[in-house]
Amino acid sequence: KRTCDGFLQLLLPLLKNTILSLHRSSIIVFVVIVSTMAWLLNALKEPVMVTEDKALKGSDESLMDKCTDTHKVLKSKTKPPFPDGTESIVFGMGCFWGAERRFWKLPNVYSTQVGYAGGFTKNPTYKQVCSGQTGHTEAVRVVFDPKKIALQQLLEEFFNEHDPTERNRQGNDIGTQYRSAVYWTTNDQEKAVKAAAEAFGKQLPQNMSVASELSPLKEFFYAEDYHQQYLQKNPNGYCGLKGSGYQLPDMSDNANKNKDEQKSDL
Repeated sequence: KRTCDGFLQLLLPLLKNTILSLHRSSIIVFVVIVSTMAWLLNALKEPVMVTEDKALKGSDESLMDKCTDTHKVLKSKTKPPFPDGTESIVFGMGCFWGAERRFWKLPNVYSTQVGYAGGFTKNPTYKQVCSGQTGHTEAVRVVFDPKKIALQQLLEEFFNEHDPTERNRQGNDIGTQYRSAVYWTTNDQEKAVKAAAEAFGKQLPQNMSVASELSPLKEFFYAEDYHQQYLQKNPNGYCGLKGSGYQLPDMSDNANKNKDEQKSDL
């Protein structure tokens, strides 16, 4: 009996500690499961655009003044006035770091800058835009001479190198600040953008459509200088760009002519 009592005295503390350990482990597992479910629900929830009356107040201080006027890669100007014959167009493709690199790599692009567009807050900061409370999307302004590089080539880069069927998210980047968008600055650009969106959309399955915001540019606000040509300064930096798996059809005059000839032969 004494031996049994001694054994129980030794066993009970061990059992107690084991039960407590299991209890703590269960709590940890429970917290992890709840946190994961909350994250998933938030990720699946469609982000809502802030209204103008609830958007963050802006600033009269432009970030452009603190940005260098020489492109890190192209060695061209990054601030207006730009050379005669050039024009600009603004693209939103999710995180602007990788998007800017896609465009500065295209032959004969004059210059690129990253910034914020499409929202309500004047001269927003990166932190403000990331809150989703400015209405802006991260954007890239491409300055180009249409006699040296066709707008069609820029539109191919936009439609092919990110997912224009996703409106407020690109990959792991979720929020209205990552929405897909094109902001034109001329009437000819507007016609080309709308035609490209229509052509891209025609090939999509019934449950998919072009979700990009297509609008005239109201104002482009420069991002902070450290964001400009970020992936040139930080070659191993983040880039989450990924296409939809669909490509913008060839919309050149020759391609359209061949399509018309094929239709007439049928």
